[in-house]
Parts: sequence; C-alpha cells; structure tokens
Amino acid sequence: MLPELTYYTHVLAIVGDILRIRAPGVRYNDLALVENWDGDTSLAQVIELDGDEVSLQVFTGGKGLSTEARVRFLGHPMQVSYSDNILGRVFNGAGETVDGGPPMFDDARIDVGGPAVNPTRRELPGRMIETRVPMIDVFNCLVESQKIPIFSVAGEPYNQLLARIGIQASADIIVFGGLGLIFDDYHFFRTTFENEGMFGRSVMFVNQASDPIVERLFIPDMCLKVAERFAVEQSKRVLVLLTDMTAYADALKEIGIAMERVPSNRGYMGDLYSQLASRYERACAYQGAGSVTILTVTTMPGNDVTHPVPDNTGYITEGQFYLHDGALDPFGSLSRLKQQVIGKVTREDHGQIMNTMIRLYSAGKEAETRQAMAFDLSAFDQKALKFRRLFADRFMDIRVSLSLHDALDLCWQTLAECFEPEELLMRQQLVDKYFPAALERARAAEADRAS
Repeated sequence: MLPELTYYTHVLAIVGDILRIRAPGVRYNDLALVENWDGDTSLAQVIELDGDEVSLQVFTGGKGLSTEARVRFLGHPMQVSYSDNILGRVFNGAGETVDGGPPMFDDARIDVGGPAVNPTRRELPGRMIETRVPMIDVFNCLVESQKIPIFSVAGEPYNQLLARIGIQASADIIVFGGLGLIFDDYHFFRTTFENEGMFGRSVMFVNQASDPIVERLFIPDMCLKVAERFAVEQSKRVLVLLTDMTAYADALKEIGIAMERVPSNRGYMGDLYSQLASRYERACAYQGAGSVTILTVTTMPGNDVTHPVPDNTGYITEGQFYLHDGALDPFGSLSRLKQQVIGKVTREDHGQIMNTMIRLYSAGKEAETRQAMAFDLSAFDQKALKFRRLFADRFMDIRVSLSLHDALDLCWQTLAECFEPEELLMRQQLVDKYFPAALERARAAEADRAS
C-alpha cells in the first residue's frame, strides 16, 4: 500500500475527465484524491495503467483542473458501507448518504468488486420468488438466483413495474440501484418504497443524471456487494433491482471514448459483454446461505433488440421480460428457469394452465387478424376473441396484483367463461378437478354483473 501522505504532481495530460499522471506502484481500480491548485479536491479512480503512467477518471470532471494539481492515492478501491444500519438509507454513487440522515461512521466499509462466487459453491435454482404480477408468476416465473432483464423502450412504465415487483416480491431484502435517473424517477422510487412500508428492508444506491458519470459505474458493484454480504452472512433472500443498464453501458462508452480507445459496435467498447457479464454473474444461490437475484431494466434505443446492449444482455441472462404498450408481452417474454419450479414447487396444474392459456391467446390473436381482414369467423374464433380480451384485461395489465394461487384460479375461470371442457385439450384429470369449480365461479360472477 502506498504511504498515506505521498503526493504525485507529475501530470502528463488532462483530456476531458481523464487525468494522466506518472506514479509508480499504483493498482488498477484504486481511488485517489485530486487536489487542484485552488484547494478543491475530488475523488478519482485508476482506470488504466501503462507502466508508471496512470490514467484517472476524475469524478467531478476535468473542467478547471490544472496541470499543477497533485494526486494522493488512497491504496484501496471503491468501498461501500455494510451493516444492518444501511437498511432504509439512500447512498449516491460515491457511497455517501444523501437522505439527510446521520453519517455512518460506525459501519464497516467493504471493497466493491472482486471475483464472483465459485460455481461449485452454488446451488441449483429451485425456489420461486412470487411477485404477484400474473404475467410473471403464471407464465414466466422469477426464480431465486436468476438474472433477467426487462426489455423495453423509453416512455414505457418499466420503472413502475420495477417498483411494484420490489414492493410485492417475496424477498427478504430489496437492493435498488438507479443509474442516471432524473430526479422525478428517483423521487418516485423513494416515495413508493416509503409509502408501501418496505423502506426498512431496502437500501438504495442512486446516481442521478446530474451526478458525475463515473459514479454511475459504481452503482451495480455497490448494490451487488451489499447483496452478497446479506445473502452470505445473514442467509437473506436478496432481490437486486437495477434501472437502467443501458445508461450503465453508455457511461462505459463515454469513458472509453475519452480514453481514446478504439470502439467496436456502434461506438461501444469491445469489452461490453465482459463488463455486463461480470455483474450479472453475481446472481447466485449460496450453499447453506441465502441468494442474490438480479432483475434489471434494459432500454432498447429505437426498439431495436439487436442494439449492442440488449443483444449482449440476451446472451448473458436467463431470459427476459418484454414490456411494450404498457403490458408484458406473453410471446416476447421468456424465463429459462421457470421449468425448475413450475409443477414442482407450484400447484400441479400450473404447467398445463400456462401452456393452454398461451395457446388460446394465440388463437385469439389469429382470429383478430382474420376479423380485421373481413374473413368469416367460426364459433371457436368468436370464443377465442372473447378469451383474448379477457386475457389482456385480467393478466397483461401490469397494475393487476394477484397471488399465484388466485391467478391460477382466475385462469380456470376465464377458460370456463369462454370454452367447453373438451375444447381445452388439457389433461382430463386436471379438467375434472378444477373446471367444475371454475364454472361455478364464472356463473356467480355473471350473476353479480347481471344484478
């Protein structure tokens, strides 16, 4: 470790927010204090080493920075507070509290980053996180230790969906990370968590759009390091929510351009996949301990799924939730781990219901297309059209909140309202067990509407 009061003044260049200085014995990712000629100080991080030449990303930017500045290296990478006291607190991208509460002098500081857990120490996914969002719980289950994004576009209510999942998810602790949020979005998440009474079991790390861009890169690492500690040391089921990872990738691109690196696809650096993967791969179910599950938002510029950020993300993660037109698309969404829990830790009819509902919804979409083209519709087509409308209203609206048990019952009721038992093409044993009660509920609901 470098001596605490050793200053380096041999500034080689200042390009944008990047300060190049000559200093021996420095480690990659270490923090430093940059003291300008007027006495102002700023944090910086080592982002490149070339022999004794060190490149630093200055948090507050390079504007006004002089070649007479001096640098003191702190001898450690970015650190974050960790203890039970951080629950209910809000931190910025530098790990400082920004909620107006007391400073956290007595809390342990831990280094962010480091290697992910050894694969041999991971458990196979096999437990479901219930979100009370039917399009997730019924059709694409969220499984503990899963890493999965919400693919969407600007203007869609992805932050509202993320907040609802955070409020309703069957997790012990919620770790929220905001990347480049405008103040309105930050205020929305904070007040929502507070008003719903879950602030005491959550911790927030927020980089606002007006904050230094380099701090945006620390948000996922701080969130995941804190989540790992809660999972390993306290056996907590931790759900990490990050929005938006495209802003994270854009920050990587901006810094890479300032470093004069040769870009790859659409201006992004060639290590984009590795940077994303090293974060997502921290999702884990620990042997004899808790778990870390990662749910992120990834916005697709121009609704282009081949854009480098969603394209690389799709190779890393275990499926995706596709949000468009204010609803979760049953065709574009996929959870590759859902088979680990459907019918195993959920109700016996779950798998059959999931497949039948999607098949009949698809039939309704096809009937809708034939209707738009003025083709004659069969009696089954008319039933499928009714089913499609009920499916969209009862399940696809992201504001709908149902337990998995109630959602499965509502699926049976919706089928009973639209089809005869022999039209379902389901296992007869399940039809005999669940259809009669569903038909009674459908008739009772019709009677209530008529009265």
